[in-house]
Amino acid sequence: QLQFMESGGGEVQSGGSLRLSCTASGFSRDSYGVGWFRQAPGKEREELTCTDVDGNTYYQDSVKGRFTVSTDNAKRTVYLQMNSLQPEDTADYYCATPSVPCKFNPKVYEYLYWGQGTQVTVSS
Repeated sequence: QLQFMESGGGEVQSGGSLRLSCTASGFSRDSYGVGWFRQAPGKEREELTCTDVDGNTYYQDSVKGRFTVSTDNAKRTVYLQMNSLQPEDTADYYCATPSVPCKFNPKVYEYLYWGQGTQVTVSS
């Protein structure tokens, strides 16, 4: 079974940067790539990016220009480089795999095998 583990969270000051990692283990035929999400306290889980199996990444408008995804296939790891962080970026960050290709803009419920998340806190 496919599993994900996120790491790299922490506390950073406003304007700072962090790089999160999402490392996969196992296998699933239902996997069409990797997506990054975040969930702030009291808010719904929000999709940030979706990277398909060919390495193409789709970004949501909320992070376009500030967040960048990169991959290391040998390590089975997807990175989320986050720059110019603001207090509103404070959230738990998760990765998961879409059960349909990213080009179809999968909804949160169409993602599988969620990791445990990593916490990001941005102080002003």
